[in-house]
Amino acid sequence: MDRRKSIKTLLIGGVSASVLIEACKSGDKKVELAKPDESLQTGTLNRMKEEKAYEKQLLSETFFTPHEMATIALLSDIIIPKDAVSGSATDAKVPDFIEFIVKDMPEHQTPMRGGLRWLDVQCLNRFNNPFKDCTHDQQMQMVDEIAWPKKAKPEMVQGVAFFNLMRNLTASGFYTTEIGFKDVGYIGNAPNQWNGVPADVLKQYNIAYTEKELKECVNFDKA
Repeated sequence: MDRRKSIKTLLIGGVSASVLIEACKSGDKKVELAKPDESLQTGTLNRMKEEKAYEKQLLSETFFTPHEMATIALLSDIIIPKDAVSGSATDAKVPDFIEFIVKDMPEHQTPMRGGLRWLDVQCLNRFNNPFKDCTHDQQMQMVDEIAWPKKAKPEMVQGVAFFNLMRNLTASGFYTTEIGFKDVGYIGNAPNQWNGVPADVLKQYNIAYTEKELKECVNFDKA
């Protein structure tokens, strides 16, 4: 399924993990963690003094371990990989977003940390390695068992819940960045350029611009 169609479904009213997994690409990838958002570090966002102080406090704290962050990076890029249109989740600094969110919304801390540990235990039992050290095929085999809620086995229920949360946080982080906006073609409020009514429409209604109107109009095509 086309990734842009997938996210349109997500934005309208939610999407199953299977939709996003269809967008996954094969191939191993070296994980390189992104740096925290500079706008948060420098205080360039338009925030009240109290909000800036709160953000500064959260940025000064660390919740996830390097091992957990590496796992989050791998999972986020499985959910939203790089393609011909846009960068991947890690390109959009999604792992940093998730690190920030779990500190801002502590109710996510236990489900995320518990889910990451559950994932590692499953991989250790099967492949003798934690998730981040497994091969790409092994990682995808594990993800495939928790990414499809309706197909998942009963014993995978904890993994399904974790992957649902991971998927939702990844999508939220990615599609609230410039990379995510461009990915779905969102341009926001922007001035447009209008060269008047098209010639075929004028001809259809048997009307035409006067010479004065043509001279006073700005033709952006020639600008």
